[in-house]
Amino acid sequence: MPSLCCAECFGDHGLRRSVIPSRAEVHGRCDFCNTTDVDLVAPSKLSAEFEMLTSIYELNPDGRLLVEWLKEDWSLFPKLDIANAKSLLAEIMDDGDIVRKTFTPSLAFKSEGLVAWTTLRDELMYKNRYFLDEALDKDRLEVLLSHLTTRELSDIWYRARITTSDAGYPLDQMGAPPRNLASHGRANPSGIPYLYLGSEPETAIAEIRPHTGETASVAQFTLQRPITAVDLRSPRELVSPFLLEDASEVGRMRADVPFLERLGNELTRPVLPRSAAIDYLPSQYLCEFIKKIGYNGVIYRSSVSDGINLALFDPEKAVANSVALYDVQRVSVVVGPR
Repeated sequence: MPSLCCAECFGDHGLRRSVIPSRAEVHGRCDFCNTTDVDLVAPSKLSAEFEMLTSIYELNPDGRLLVEWLKEDWSLFPKLDIANAKSLLAEIMDDGDIVRKTFTPSLAFKSEGLVAWTTLRDELMYKNRYFLDEALDKDRLEVLLSHLTTRELSDIWYRARITTSDAGYPLDQMGAPPRNLASHGRANPSGIPYLYLGSEPETAIAEIRPHTGETASVAQFTLQRPITAVDLRSPRELVSPFLLEDASEVGRMRADVPFLERLGNELTRPVLPRSAAIDYLPSQYLCEFIKKIGYNGVIYRSSVSDGINLALFDPEKAVANSVALYDVQRVSVVVGPR
């Protein structure tokens, strides 16, 4: 019996949700990544998708293996080493020779997004605030963000506040601050309150940067569906080349992924409190755009913990259920030479 592969071999949500389920032959254990209880498909049935994807790479004796490019550019084959990835790709393309040749990405595909964002960012922070000279391709940005859309959010999230009272904050004071008290944040400008939530109590507490010995009130919130958010944690892993229409779109997306990664970094890079009013401007601009085009919030990695954060543009999209007190027993500090 020929070897069969599964969606977990590729780690791509387009193949996982749309392509492989419609072509699956059996259900069982994957012959390549050993994942169990999954839909299985003959590698050759994915040939059209991979022929389009690999067409954006050109033969070059000084280049790299195709599987190396696919791993780096699209985070494909996460469970496979180079040898097994080559074996699977060879079966997909019915060509054992192509996986041994070296390639480079075609120079025909370029993106101006990263350069434009860098210029716009500088203008926002140091030159103009409301009437900008730098033009960002907003139509293209809207298309790119649509590839990072998710509705698969946990129902339960948390918000923390440092308290000096033994009783802590009551539940009705654990939501977003009122407009007249809303200071600037990573996502919101002053006076426009958003609700910042963490995936775990520890994440929510870490985000308020407590000191050892302090006490935090932590409220549990339930999201009010439907909610559609932009997930900026790992654009390279979320974008699927297999959902694009043709090779030119694939090539253009590859060129734009570094731009998306830069946008994600705007929301996670460490910012000192004394410079936050200026340093938060680019991420506030980005979130304002995301809100403007109809999303309910943005997901991003925490800069101070291993958890994730959700900034909800409409605080009414989450309801507080309960509140509990947590003692901050220890705060870790990691340092390194410059």
